[in-house]
Amino acid sequence: MLYLRVLMFCLPFALLSAGVSAQNASIAFGAVKADPSLPVEVTADALDVNQQDGSARFVGNVIIIQGVMRLSADDVLVIYKQDDGGKTGVERLEAAGNVILVNGPDAAEADKAEYTIDSGTVVMTGNVLLSQGTGTLTSNRLVVNLTTGTASMSGRVKTILNGGSD
Repeated sequence: MLYLRVLMFCLPFALLSAGVSAQNASIAFGAVKADPSLPVEVTADALDVNQQDGSARFVGNVIIIQGVMRLSADDVLVIYKQDDGGKTGVERLEAAGNVILVNGPDAAEADKAEYTIDSGTVVMTGNVLLSQGTGTLTSNRLVVNLTTGTASMSGRVKTILNGGSD
């Protein structure tokens, strides 16, 4: 009976490790799918606006909230969509320094992240650490699709598999 419990516990990790050894892993991310059409709330210590290109840079303790998604960083550059009449909304956010993305019970850390609002895609790069429950994975790159609740990791994907105990 103990053998069966250990087998049932380790089987999902064995299947995950096949993707890990291939240096690419597909995983679920976030218990709730995000809605990229929701408003984006930004809080920071300071704001610098560039009138020439229409961008805005939020600096210091930046927190971005959109629905259930939360992104924090030291520095975030907001790039606006442009049309003939001027700005039409946020196109993407470029975050740098101590970047943390949280969606439901899942969290990821990285050096940098780029969030494309319309597609709901966040690309995190540099020292990526993904925490899900009691498990963690590391890699060079994490691509999260907030609208589908899926993610993929690439570039030296690593995890530690722990055996079960009774």
